[in-house]
Amino acid sequence: QVQLVESGGGLVQPGGSLRLSCAASGIAFRIYDMAWYRQAPGKQRELVATITSSGSTNYVDSEKGRFTISRDNAKNTVYLEMSSLKPEDTAVYYCYARRVGSTIWGQGTQVTVSS
Repeated sequence: QVQLVESGGGLVQPGGSLRLSCAASGIAFRIYDMAWYRQAPGKQRELVATITSSGSTNYVDSEKGRFTISRDNAKNTVYLEMSSLKPEDTAVYYCYARRVGSTIWGQGTQVTVSS
């Protein structure tokens, strides 16, 4: 079964940190480009960070220096390390996999930043 399963979300105080994980199954993970998106209440889904199959990373400007995307091909898992979290980072975070002819979304994991 082809699926992406996110985990690691939760409630964290402003300034705190979280690590999100996305475990892939049913796909040749190492040949997929991966990404994290997020969707805040009442807003459109937006890109957070990407990592290509070769390991090149890219971030939206507002997350540079606070978020780190990485992948472990041996574990079929992509990670998003988040630090210095702000209330405006509150959103559902989605994992995304893409290659030519195939795109897959995870079900999302909720991140809430609040005191």
